[in-house]
This record gives sequence, structure tokens and C-alpha cells, in this order.
Amino acid sequence: MISKEDIVAFEKEIAEIFATGAIRAPVHLRGGREDALIKIFKDNRIDADDYVFGFWDSHELALLKGVPPEAVKAAIVRGRSISLCFPEYKVLCSGIVGSLMGTAAGVAWSLKQQKKPGRVYLFCGDMSAETGSFHEAVKYVHHFDLPATFIVCDNGVSVMTDTREVWGAKEPWFEGTKYEKHVIYFKYVNEYPHSGLGKLIKF
Repeated sequence: MISKEDIVAFEKEIAEIFATGAIRAPVHLRGGREDALIKIFKDNRIDADDYVFGFWDSHELALLKGVPPEAVKAAIVRGRSISLCFPEYKVLCSGIVGSLMGTAAGVAWSLKQQKKPGRVYLFCGDMSAETGSFHEAVKYVHHFDLPATFIVCDNGVSVMTDTREVWGAKEPWFEGTKYEKHVIYFKYVNEYPHSGLGKLIKF
């Protein structure tokens, strides 16, 4: 498995390339959650049979799933940072909030029905986890006992808006409910701005 140091170095390299104006599309960098993600991949033994779904901040997920760094880098440079898809590695991502919640549940349903090996892991942010599509997907997975786990990476904000303040609750909706067993939850502080580098990049 790729190391924390490799992940940090990869994001730094992408940041440096983005700063030159060579990437003519949004880039969402992340830093500060490497240890948590590595632990999740190790503890759950996520391997080739498993599906990993993510959204616009999925560089680390692709790397941890085994996609070669050069392939991830090439996709980002082509403008696909927020929608990395490597079907051959079962890595599928989208830049649209909530767009893959139902898809992840559907894939889990298919794996169970066809008695195929593997499990579905969907990674999202704290505000995405408050959407109706997330709630419906977790509820469906729970009641049909599907092989899916939802990982909520909580950096406390949606872009720049405080998630907990928006919903008037100190904790996420699933805490203390029967659905909680399907969710892995952790907090972190992102070392990068939500998008880009926090300054205007001229192409």
C-alpha cells in the first residue's frame, strides 16, 4: 500500500503543477487525513474485489486502491481531478454531490444478489452525509443487509460553510441510530483550501 509520505508528496506535486496554470480545471487537494484513510483501507482490507466510490476529493482514494500514481496524475492534468474514474480498479468518482449514493447501494445489492466477492466503500464529506440521498442509501443498505460501508470524512465545512451550524446539530444525524453501524466517521482539518490553492491562477 502507498505510504502517507507518498500521498503527501503526490498532493504537493499536483499543487505545484496547478500553480503553473497547466491544469485547466478545478482541483481539490487534501491534506491531514492520510493516517485515517490508510487505517480504513488496512482495517477493512480493501482490495481488488472491492469498489471505492468518491467525489471531488479522491486523489488519495485512487492511490490507496492501487491505481498507479502516474495514471492518477495524468488524469488530473487532463482536468479530471474531481471525477477520477478507473473502472479496471473499481474506482468511480463524481464531482456532483450525492450522485453516487444510490449507485453505491445498487452495486452492493448486485454483489449480494450475484453472490460475488467484494464490498462497496463510499467516501464523502460531512455536508454530503447530511443529504437525503445519503440517508436513503444508508437506509436501503441497512434494511437489505447489503455489503456496503459509508465513510464520512468530516472537515467541518461545506466549502466555507460550517456544517454543524447549518443543521443546528453538534453531531451528524446518524450518530446513535441503528444506521451508524454502516458508517465509518472521522474528523480532520484540511491543509488545503476547498478548491485550488486559495489564489487566482492565470492560464
